[in-house]
Amino acid sequence: MKLTILGCSGSLAAPGNPASSYVISVPGETDVVMDFGPGALAAMQEQFDPAAAHVIFSHLHADHCADIPSLLVWRRYHPTAPASERHRMIGPSYAPLHFGRMSADRPDAVDDFSDTFDFTAWRTGQPEHLSGLTITPFDVIHPAQESHALRVEDENGKVLTFSGDSCFTPTLIDAARGADLFLCEAAWGATSEGKPEGMHMSGVDAGRIAREAGVKTLVLVHIQPWTDPQQVAEAASTEFDGEIVLGTAGAVFEV
Repeated sequence: MKLTILGCSGSLAAPGNPASSYVISVPGETDVVMDFGPGALAAMQEQFDPAAAHVIFSHLHADHCADIPSLLVWRRYHPTAPASERHRMIGPSYAPLHFGRMSADRPDAVDDFSDTFDFTAWRTGQPEHLSGLTITPFDVIHPAQESHALRVEDENGKVLTFSGDSCFTPTLIDAARGADLFLCEAAWGATSEGKPEGMHMSGVDAGRIAREAGVKTLVLVHIQPWTDPQQVAEAASTEFDGEIVLGTAGAVFEV
């Protein structure tokens, strides 16, 4: 499988870097978009067909899903290339209500988007099968209701794990165990100094998880525009001596 970063800016979009959104591609299969934050649709148009992809979500904070109403417009109303079929959407159980309100014409209405997406709710620890991938959600610790890390395995046994948004938790070690590629948030900067309980991770946290899980490559993402990413990477390297990469918009990884 191949991973393309549409954007990985933390908490909000940055110049040239949309907020969290990734595309997982398997030869001969429909692309899978993982999260769809602000700016994702514009980035997606440069390389992929927005009307021909499944969408999955780690959680529903705005920086991970705010471009969904615009995607619905594209899929429904593009004059020459709207969606030709319903694709799958997998996410927290309240996604239809959440997105329905975001996309509705009135404050008291809910847009029923079942015309263009077939929705399934994650069940913790229960894998979903999609585009030749087995995707397993793990509960993580974050203020957003039903926040998950996602472990993605292809038919060749290659593993990609996405931390979603979380503070340090042993669950992330389980989710990332033996992963070939570990996309891990490091929104708090280099260290966790001054961090409130239950809020995000640092470079040190990400490195520790990568080391204890035995991952091959750690990709640091969800770093805010006001943070020096090199300091985050250096902090991660104090815990993890494997390959560390700073995620950037447009980066492609063959897993």
